[in-house]
Amino acid sequence: MHALAARLGAPHALAVAAARRAIDERREALLAGDPHDGADLESRDVAELESRATALLAALEQPSLHRVLNATGVIVHTNLGRAPLPAAALAAVARAGDGYCNLELDLATGDRGSRDAHVRSLLCELTGAQAAFAVNNGAAAVLLAVAALAGPGRAIVVSRGQLVEIGGGFRIPEVIAQSGAQLIEVGTTNRTRLSDYEQALAGAGAQVGAILRVHPSNFRALGFVQDVSIEDLCRLGTPVIDDVGSGVLADARGISVPADARGIPVPADARGIPALADEPSIRRSVAAGAALVCCSGDKLLGGPQAGLLVGRLEAVGSARRHPLARALRIDKLSLAALEATVRLYRDPARAAREIPVLAMLQASEETLASRARRLCDGLAPSAVLVRSFSRSGGGALPLLELEGPAVQLRTGHDPVLLARSLRGGEPPLVARIKDGCVLLDPRTLSDAEIPPAIEAVGAAIDELARR
Repeated sequence: MHALAARLGAPHALAVAAARRAIDERREALLAGDPHDGADLESRDVAELESRATALLAALEQPSLHRVLNATGVIVHTNLGRAPLPAAALAAVARAGDGYCNLELDLATGDRGSRDAHVRSLLCELTGAQAAFAVNNGAAAVLLAVAALAGPGRAIVVSRGQLVEIGGGFRIPEVIAQSGAQLIEVGTTNRTRLSDYEQALAGAGAQVGAILRVHPSNFRALGFVQDVSIEDLCRLGTPVIDDVGSGVLADARGISVPADARGIPVPADARGIPALADEPSIRRSVAAGAALVCCSGDKLLGGPQAGLLVGRLEAVGSARRHPLARALRIDKLSLAALEATVRLYRDPARAAREIPVLAMLQASEETLASRARRLCDGLAPSAVLVRSFSRSGGGALPLLELEGPAVQLRTGHDPVLLARSLRGGEPPLVARIKDGCVLLDPRTLSDAEIPPAIEAVGAAIDELARR
């Protein structure tokens, strides 16, 4: 092994790792009955081992986290990093990471500052909340909210229809258990009435710390169903935690901000995004009087991984002071990206145009058709135009199907092998298989990504042809 490593001309640790993997692969092949019995190890096999070790060395020197071309049509793709960041957020991350920044320093006084101050006023301005706080993800926001308003010795009331599980096995009953609070279930799986909450509150009295309302982000119950509006829940007088899931600041009527300090409404000057009509708005929950509204930053809000808590001053203060807050705090790079993303919402037209998630949700037929034609022309004669459906992804808008053009690859190769070859390219291209063919959806590819996508497909086809 050391002799092989010495031939690679690389740093010792890397060379040894590559040599060890190459030798292990060869040993496994021999044990599996490879016809090369190793008799001529000093000639042919040494050259093969060196070639393989060199290839493994190149792979070891590559980063594990790759830029990926998303041709799946799933906009908020959890496995691909969820929301792609707007250019303004990318620039903010570069600034914050280049040297030092005033993360927790008040530049005016020289005293220690608070990291949430960088987004607090922006979030309050855009949601109408009295206070705001950011943590490292949406699940953390819910855990912190429950722990801050209920916690050990208290109870929290939840509809049975909202005791949901989201991706990764994150279950609401387990979150409540982790906070130390007692869970009081009300209603049934499909129907919960206001009277169910009233009876639970009357029976538990002062023991109840909060009512938790959970948006079923990744599924919908249809048919004989009933739930209670956020306005009616807030009228009960018990603090309400509203987990709205995806973080919608834009809505079907257009992106707007609440009335300014003089009470003069600020009009929405961007067209609405109809696809968002079925998702709860952060502003609605704040206006209804929810003590805390929780959501993710990297779903429909279109920013980095983050969890937002907005709402009443005393409730947000309780969350900020809770011991869990430090363990769940957001880092400087995510905070920089979050501030830049949220700041875009001050200009509704710019937000709709520059936040990739919003732009993809409302991409026009003309835009999508142009991308699809470019893909198809670049891949001729191995591609044809078809109609298909894109999805929101990220556990949001589970019933939404966005119809549009797509490109179907007809190469004669096994679609599973072709999709695997595409993922193994540089850059990797992730597609989906439909009707026995690999499908490329232009909705999740930018105009600038069309040429590299064409090159990636061509390279994958050539690679399969050489086998």
